[in-house]
Amino acid sequence: MRVRTAGGRAARPVGAVTRGTTNPNRLRRMDRWIVAELTPALRAADPPPVAVDLGYGAAPWTAVELRSRLAAVRADVRVVGIEIEPERVAVAQRYARPPELTFRRGGFEVPLDGLDGQEGAGGPGRAPGAGGALLIRAANVLRQYEEAQVAEAWALLRARLAPGGLLVEGTCDEIGRRHVWVALDREGPRTLTLAARLGGLERPSDLAERLPKALIHRNVPGEPVHAFLRDLDRAWAAAAPYADFGARQRWIATARTVSADWPLVGGPRRWRLGELTVRWDAVAPAPA
Repeated sequence: MRVRTAGGRAARPVGAVTRGTTNPNRLRRMDRWIVAELTPALRAADPPPVAVDLGYGAAPWTAVELRSRLAAVRADVRVVGIEIEPERVAVAQRYARPPELTFRRGGFEVPLDGLDGQEGAGGPGRAPGAGGALLIRAANVLRQYEEAQVAEAWALLRARLAPGGLLVEGTCDEIGRRHVWVALDREGPRTLTLAARLGGLERPSDLAERLPKALIHRNVPGEPVHAFLRDLDRAWAAAAPYADFGARQRWIATARTVSADWPLVGGPRRWRLGELTVRWDAVAPAPA
């Protein structure tokens, strides 16, 4: 996964073609969290902020939806859908609405040159994307790679973030009912978030099958993420009486119990949405 350059620019996209599986509204849980997390930065950005949907798949639904959701906070946000497969880029062009929504070929190098000729209030050199992306969302992309390749992919993507930007990388099921993602800034991973449709959830560890590549093979005894999911299951079982008031109340009670031993981020306002966020350093892979 090395960047090949020619004249200072990537000679070809970095990465491999994904399966391309996608569905409308599949990433709604991730997008809801992103909007809440980035609202202050979206509003403060100058020039207009750039968000990237990396590896949007065979159809551009997720990029179109991301643009709509971010535009509710910042109307002039630029969303760039990036795909390594040329045919997918060609198909997506009918949905483009330049400069707010565009599509281009690329990979982990995240090409953002020439997005827009307009300048922000900061003057020359302040074209959108010139300082990197405020958001790079990579959903269901790294799952097909080897675990050993994750760190390099993260590093390439983090290098394309603007100051204060986020890389959100994770995996979900085909219709977006269960989703787990890592949030990273330019320095490295910050948090791990679990999000689910609580109705029909038998136990929190059912989300283990959606762990991102960095953790999917670490859900074994002796690893922090295994201990975290174990404690969630125990708290969920202890909170069974709350089920009479609905799965949401049971989830909130579970989160309260777990927060006594694990560094959760956020509170009941996010828990009631079926989310649970924990600091990355608490669940990161154990040293070899």
